[in-house]
Amino acid sequence: MAFEVPNMMFALPEMLMLAMCCIVLLVVAFTGNRQIRLVHVLSQTSLLLVLFSVLWNMGDGGLTFSDSYIKDPLSDVLKLAICLVNILVFSYSYSYLQARKLLQGEFYVLALFSTLGMLVLASAHHFLTLYLGLELMSLCLYAMVAMQRDSFAATEAGMKYFILGALASGMLLYGMSIIYGVTGELSIQAIAHSLANDELNQTVLNLGVVFLVVGIGFKFGAVPFHMWLPDVYHGAPTAITLFVSSAPKIAAFAMLIRILAEGMGDLFSVWRDMLIMLAVLSIILGNVLAIAQSNLKRMLAYSTISHVGFLLLGVLAGTQAGYAAALFYTLIYVLMTLGSFGMILLLSREGFEAEEIDDFKGLGQRHPWYALMMLLLMFSMAGIPPLAGFYAKLAVIKAVIDINLLAVAILAVVMSVVGAYYYLRVVKVMFFDAPSEQARLEAPKTMQYLLSGNALAVLFLGLFPGSLFALCARIFTQV
Repeated sequence: MAFEVPNMMFALPEMLMLAMCCIVLLVVAFTGNRQIRLVHVLSQTSLLLVLFSVLWNMGDGGLTFSDSYIKDPLSDVLKLAICLVNILVFSYSYSYLQARKLLQGEFYVLALFSTLGMLVLASAHHFLTLYLGLELMSLCLYAMVAMQRDSFAATEAGMKYFILGALASGMLLYGMSIIYGVTGELSIQAIAHSLANDELNQTVLNLGVVFLVVGIGFKFGAVPFHMWLPDVYHGAPTAITLFVSSAPKIAAFAMLIRILAEGMGDLFSVWRDMLIMLAVLSIILGNVLAIAQSNLKRMLAYSTISHVGFLLLGVLAGTQAGYAAALFYTLIYVLMTLGSFGMILLLSREGFEAEEIDDFKGLGQRHPWYALMMLLLMFSMAGIPPLAGFYAKLAVIKAVIDINLLAVAILAVVMSVVGAYYYLRVVKVMFFDAPSEQARLEAPKTMQYLLSGNALAVLFLGLFPGSLFALCARIFTQV
């Protein structure tokens, strides 16, 4: 048996990130929080280095490390998105965390190690690699949610997230062990080849797929595995909520595609029916429960559940166009979520959390530019043209129409109309209610410019969605 020499360049982003994680950890260990600005700069530099390493090494691809790691166009795009999103998260969070005395070295260390887990997930092509990446990402997120130790809500959210996350990981691991027991393989490529064998026990295979889908559903927060999501989004400090709600969704999408589309493609008829149930329940429950929320963070949490349902519509189509639509939806959703939670951070100040919908009263009179930016984000989330959210929803709905799931498509359209109510309520409060106070913005100018660019990007990608969608389509024609 010939010894394979692994292509180390394929894992350059992960190696760079691990090295920078260790450097940041040492700086924090030796300086405490006395040099927190240096830690912030080092963390941003880490993400930029990884981003440039991905760009520099784009083009080549293949499997390495005994077929446990893949470099392909999908992993490259997801890694770029993860780095860009986390750069924005760090920029948005700095002043918020500083005002609440939460700007500690642990935040950056945990965030960078979590990012390393996301990068591993993007390229994992083996059940063990997938699980290692997932746990590295998740364990850091559990600790981050509970970082504000003197807050009962944050501690409770962290405990719920940890317990339910551990349960989900156990489900996923059990599903993987069942698949391994039947096929004798852990590599996703080898499992895909093994499933073509008709002699395998289909009943046990189907049971394994059930546990895999349950684990994936938990990580996304799809109904009925959504219990943790509203409490975590509401209980965690808003900067942590911003981190939890954005880049991890990109990593979860990678896990979904690797396991179901690439590994379990021959069992499509089994997992498609389960995804239809998850998608329909998520779209209905997410939109209906969001209407009753007065807290903006909880409203966005339930809105996330409905967005996960739409994302799953593209995957359950089981076509290249469907996967491309789901990727497009994921990227647009993360961009919209960044902007929405970023607006809460922008309006928050020491002693005041701008997380109630009523806190946005009269924003159109107080700060008309940022009211306009919030309007763009809310309209895009509602799926109103010509914003990016409209084309994202249109793409996934078209994908299910193409496979003749008309009832599911009609339900998605109807629930989009229902969901528009709670987004438009925020717009109504901003422009038609009298302001309760005349507070000036305390956020740094850099954050204000980045947040404006974030919201305008949603408009730009709505007016010109072709390039990004073509990129997503090209990825799945090459996978």
